[in-house]
Amino acid sequence: MRIGELAQQTGLTTKTVRYYEQIGLMEEPDRHTNGYRDYGDDAAERLRFIRDAQAAGLTLAETGEIIGMKAAGQSTCAHTRDLLALHLAEVDAQIDRLLATRNELRAMAERAAAMNPESCNDPARCQVIEARAAAEAAPPRRAPHHRLLPLA
Repeated sequence: MRIGELAQQTGLTTKTVRYYEQIGLMEEPDRHTNGYRDYGDDAAERLRFIRDAQAAGLTLAETGEIIGMKAAGQSTCAHTRDLLALHLAEVDAQIDRLLATRNELRAMAERAAAMNPESCNDPARCQVIEARAAAEAAPPRRAPHHRLLPLA
């Protein structure tokens, strides 16, 4: 099959297929006498694997490692599991950073909403941002200590 048919079958562009050939993820196909590429059915399966690996968060280099291991007759399950665990940990860390950023933005928005709009009259400074810095510099507030009084 020609490159256009292969690209359409796999949902990729012809440019992407050529790129994958260039970096070694796809084998060079046979060529007709007119120079057109002639792909076998295994090419579509390989492209779907590459696409699915990317959708799972694997890089092209990692996908190439797996393809190389398979070509060498090695089992890839443990290697793939380790790669996925690594990417999952990276995603979890990114989610933690995003949640911390969200909390900080929420706190700043609440401080901004509580501020008197008329106090925002100095074009050289931003009281909302400065309020954040002041809140960070302030010593932590201690919870009030309550004494129990004897009942009369």
